[in-house]
Amino acid sequence: MSETLFYHLERRALEDVLPGLVEKSLQRGWRAVIKTESADRADALDTLLWTFNDGFLPHAQLGDGEAARQPVLITTEDGNPNGAAILFLVGGVAPPDWNADATRALARIVLMFDGHDPSALQVARESWKAAKAAGHDVTYWKESPTGKWEKQG
Repeated sequence: MSETLFYHLERRALEDVLPGLVEKSLQRGWRAVIKTESADRADALDTLLWTFNDGFLPHAQLGDGEAARQPVLITTEDGNPNGAAILFLVGGVAPPDWNADATRALARIVLMFDGHDPSALQVARESWKAAKAAGHDVTYWKESPTGKWEKQG
């Protein structure tokens, strides 16, 4: 089973939070896949990661270079072409089949959702139930008033 973290974004935007989480994943020696809902968002994240923290986070978009060699791969498609240990789901993208062997093989799944978007909240609720029913280790994280992530319940 995968450790599955739900990040409820209320105070900061995805673009303010995702690069730091990706950086921590790389520091652990994990490869990452970032799955997003659109090519436009993939392009925006690509630019963001190239300019993160006055440097960059090594990455590519699916179709740019050899996918299997990328430490971080941004995509709109299903799959794990770079052998990632962690899957980031952003922009309201539908999660994978929680019961699939490929999903269970991941060390971690991070579903980040906009707390101000009713449809994103609904997807997150449904995903929570499905992930929990499939036996994944599910946790919910919310920002405190000071901006620190706190595990809820």
